[in-house]
Amino acid sequence: MDLKRDWYRNDGNLKGKIILFLFRFAHVASRNKVVFFLMIPYLVFYRVFVEWLLGIEVPYKTCIGPGFVIYHGQSLVINDGVTIGLDCTVRHCTTIGHKELADGSFSTCPKIGNHVDIGANVCIIGPIKIGDNVKIGAGAVVVKDVPANSVVVGNPARIL
Repeated sequence: MDLKRDWYRNDGNLKGKIILFLFRFAHVASRNKVVFFLMIPYLVFYRVFVEWLLGIEVPYKTCIGPGFVIYHGQSLVINDGVTIGLDCTVRHCTTIGHKELADGSFSTCPKIGNHVDIGANVCIIGPIKIGDNVKIGAGAVVVKDVPANSVVVGNPARIL
């Protein structure tokens, strides 16, 4: 179960546990329209509490694998089109989402593999793929694909 793995991986991180508990319950609304309409009051509560009070934007439609860890949860923005694999870690002031294209439309969102460790103040934007077992250093701006088993740092991000 996703929640059990989240709870275990966020040991000692009460804020992370609360956010992920609320997210996993809200994510149920993305299964079908009937469930969505039944859960509208909860989704409003989720958005107000998590986004406005806790300062973390993780829409209920986002696909996040089990074992997700949020350290120092402040100013975290994850677009609802993002896909995140299992056992990933994200730190504060991180943005993961699409980018605006020259014609005014938006690109697709990043796909993040399993066991990815994302440092503080990182931007991951555009239609990119990040492989498994990647470490992304603090302050990196990732706009290109990252192969598995890599360490990336800098602005723009480069592989070490």
